[in-house]
Amino acid sequence: MHPAGRVDRAGLCPAAREELVTALVNDALALLAVLDVEAIENAGGRPADALALLALVAGQDVEPVEDSDGTDGRWRIARKTAPDRMISTVDPDARHAHKTRERRQDGFKAHVVVEPETGLTTLVRLTKTNGPENSDAAVGAELVSADPTIDPGGTVEVLGDSAYATGQMLHRLNEKGWTPLVKPWPIKPAVPGGFTIDDFTHDPDAGTLTCPSGLTRRITKTRKAVFGAACAHCPLRARCTTAKDGRKIELHPHDLLQRDHRKRATDEAFQAIYRQHRPMVERSIAWLTRGNRRVPYRGVEKNNNWLHHRVAALNLRRLLSLGLTSQNGSWVLT
Repeated sequence: MHPAGRVDRAGLCPAAREELVTALVNDALALLAVLDVEAIENAGGRPADALALLALVAGQDVEPVEDSDGTDGRWRIARKTAPDRMISTVDPDARHAHKTRERRQDGFKAHVVVEPETGLTTLVRLTKTNGPENSDAAVGAELVSADPTIDPGGTVEVLGDSAYATGQMLHRLNEKGWTPLVKPWPIKPAVPGGFTIDDFTHDPDAGTLTCPSGLTRRITKTRKAVFGAACAHCPLRARCTTAKDGRKIELHPHDLLQRDHRKRATDEAFQAIYRQHRPMVERSIAWLTRGNRRVPYRGVEKNNNWLHHRVAALNLRRLLSLGLTSQNGSWVLT
């Protein structure tokens, strides 16, 4: 029986949970303290990786209890998430992936570039799920820029969902002179139903930002516009901010590109092209994941190689369905 009080999903009250966590962490620390890695390796064992993994798992999700300095051996589950948190001792490369706040998956992330007319996958990469370098937009920008099937001198339109509509992605496409046909990154007002950033006028020549009430402020070197005390008696305050010290806005480095993109995305022509090509891309992704939601290997490298082989097989099947045949020793599409 546990003392009366709130009980978690494991059936433990807070005091019992901290007691269990403390015992587990101290057992791991005691084991690490007595093992002589060098002596075991000299005897032919290979414990270094296992011990490093034990040390990481024992320490990444815990912290000293509230009134402890960390020297008295009392621990609790950390009130934060460790950077690059390892979730599996079986596959140390696997990570948590959050498609939405409610939908979570564990494992890896596959990035694909699909030619929307044919459904052929032109480039693919498998990465960890976490870290800015592995985000959809970061990897997507690298892949589409390196795609050998794209004619850099031609008219290029790049389609994608809102995960690819970051300022950095728009900047990369703008540098190449390519047209982004990606669903805009959603913007939220500071007050539900109130003004968004697009209701503030950004004048890049003057270096100013003007609020919906007509008040203008200079944009600082750190790209901030502070309206501050001027908001106190503004008749539009209730639709703009709930901050006690008034509204303060930090502009994205590519704010103007994002604004222009959101405006273009309201055009019917933009919407028509997006709706026309999205189904083929979704179909290609469905072919890729059908019966293969679980990767067969451990680690990024092996699963990345497997992904490339699977995409190659799917592309061959797709080409055959499009009429790939051999004529006079050459492969042609009939």
